[in-house]
Amino acid sequence: MLKKVGEVEIHLKHRATCHCGMVELELDLPDGLVDPKRCNCSICARKGAVMAYVPLSGLRVVKGSEHLKLYQFNTGVAKHYFCSNCGIYTHHQTRSNPNVYGFNVGCLAGVNPHDIDNVPFSDGINHESDL
Repeated sequence: MLKKVGEVEIHLKHRATCHCGMVELELDLPDGLVDPKRCNCSICARKGAVMAYVPLSGLRVVKGSEHLKLYQFNTGVAKHYFCSNCGIYTHHQTRSNPNVYGFNVGCLAGVNPHDIDNVPFSDGINHESDL
């Protein structure tokens, strides 16, 4: 079964990989892409990824966990993961809701994030946890 976001097809269980394929994720996406957005915080502005979200139980590293590296900055609450070989950001555990993972929509098999219209903007510079 598929969900469509514009012309983008999202599977209920969708595969995602880093660029080199050493890291592979399986995502449960029964509602399609939940809350896709771009963020302007200091790390997101540099990585430029479109992110969407799943509960912690909705993301599994099925290959290459030994190749994932963890990066934390500022408050050290959010956990950002990237492939140690190709450097691609795959997912992160968020600061504002540690019960979800944000994931890089560009890592989804067969999905080009540039094909998703009207991706909202998130103001990570003025994060609600900092106010």
